Amino acid sequence: MLEGPHSRFDELFTLFRIMADFLRGFRVLHFVGPCVTVFGSARVQPESPEYEQARKLGAEIARLGFTIMTGGGPGIMEAANRGAKDVRGSSVGCNIRLPHEQQPNPYLDRCVTLNYFFVRKMLLVKYSYAFVVMPGGAGTLDELFEALTLVQTGKISNFPIVVMGVDYWRELTDLLVKMARLGMISESDLQLVYVTDAIEEATEHIRRQAIEPFGLHRIVRRHLPWLGERGVASATS
Repeated sequence: MLEGPHSRFDELFTLFRIMADFLRGFRVLHFVGPCVTVFGSARVQPESPEYEQARKLGAEIARLGFTIMTGGGPGIMEAANRGAKDVRGSSVGCNIRLPHEQQPNPYLDRCVTLNYFFVRKMLLVKYSYAFVVMPGGAGTLDELFEALTLVQTGKISNFPIVVMGVDYWRELTDLLVKMARLGMISESDLQLVYVTDAIEEATEHIRRQAIEPFGLHRIVRRHLPWLGERGVASATS
């Protein structure tokens, strides 16, 4: 797709592939309920402190009633999905098809595998009322700034963005402060990112900034067999 112009037939075929990705995602994720999306590295190992933190955080967010959504892969993504399953919460993933065949992790109630990163990012944003950014690499940075830009420009509502790992992200947060000082972003933009190491602070911030402002409440969805009879967050009508 990014190799430059192709024949019109090839371009049309690419368009259909993109549409198929969107349709597949919409169909699989339509009834997942309000989500919190957790971003983070696929390279984190299960024995690492970051994995354990993501697992505990996934459990606490699930206890708030949200569906945990991730990129569906290993590492931080697996940990957050696993945490949701630990407390019988709902867990979904948007996996990406890569040359080295990233496999969906085993802690997903529902999963869609996509061809295009930009489709995946849109789906990770579309169903979420908050975003949690764990330690990660280039892909995690891409996802963080996607969410931040959408909130900053008003393309989506002022959903909370929680960044976990004060030391890990210190150079990045310093850069944001420098950008505000030089007028590249507004001072108020710094308030869009909440940085902490504490799971309790992160979940309380999500509760205050996502549940209460958007009128979410807990209901029991008995008509969704993959969720079972448990409470999930839902927007009031």
